[in-house]
Amino acid sequence: MERWTELRAAYHVAKLGTVSAASRALGTHRATINRHIDVLESELGSRIFIRNAKGYVLTEFGEEFVKIAGKADELFQDLAGRAKGSDGDIQGELKLTTVLPLSNLLMASIATFRQKNANCKVTVTTTEDLERLEYGEAHIALRAGLKPEHPDYVVQSLGTVSLNLYGSQSYLSRFEAPPSAEELEQLAFVMPPDNARGLAIWAWIKARVPEPKIAIEANDPMVIKEAVFAGLGLGVLSEIDAAESGELFAVLPTQEDWKIPLWLVTHVDLHRTAKVQEMLALLKESRG
Repeated sequence: MERWTELRAAYHVAKLGTVSAASRALGTHRATINRHIDVLESELGSRIFIRNAKGYVLTEFGEEFVKIAGKADELFQDLAGRAKGSDGDIQGELKLTTVLPLSNLLMASIATFRQKNANCKVTVTTTEDLERLEYGEAHIALRAGLKPEHPDYVVQSLGTVSLNLYGSQSYLSRFEAPPSAEELEQLAFVMPPDNARGLAIWAWIKARVPEPKIAIEANDPMVIKEAVFAGLGLGVLSEIDAAESGELFAVLPTQEDWKIPLWLVTHVDLHRTAKVQEMLALLKESRG
């Protein structure tokens, strides 16, 4: 705590990438920021940054420093917010991460959160990787599939999302009657890439249609969804995707093993902060 000013300066350089950005964020002169870093490295007896032509690059020790300093900064911000009174106005930034197909599950909760906390910016990152919560890359992760395993993560269930084979009204209207499971080989498919066909529903389809007629293949879930919406063929979508359009119809009877578990993931050190708890409550409420 004797070096909190220096710690905060170094942390902002690491987080924002440059001394100039840290200087603007903290309202401190660049020379002061540099001096704080020099003092801190001398005190710690180890380099946090390597200085080069491109700026400041974290050392291995610096990576560990950022992990600890980031948590400390978040906790102090949370404490300061609680000390300001009972108005409930959370400030700063709340970082969420998920995979692109699940991003619309967040929006209603974010809207409610922002109505109550207009001074807190919400950042959403979509990525297939589970962001390193221990490094402050995100406060809350929404993930699907296998339960994340990490000793420092708090993992809570958010229910399940069902998958099915969907077709648009414009595509299915080409047939005299709704196609049955036995007639799938007559239909065209919107296919994900090979590495995304490991879901149980695709295994079920593949067992009945060894060589499906492919209308379009895409590696982006948004492209797949738009292709099904446009009537190019049948595609595996979630109930969330289907709810976006009143003209999509499930072709197959839902099976239990086609349901995908959803998980809310937080880091144990920041799990109890006010902004994380408020958003977690809203997300759970949104799923009933």
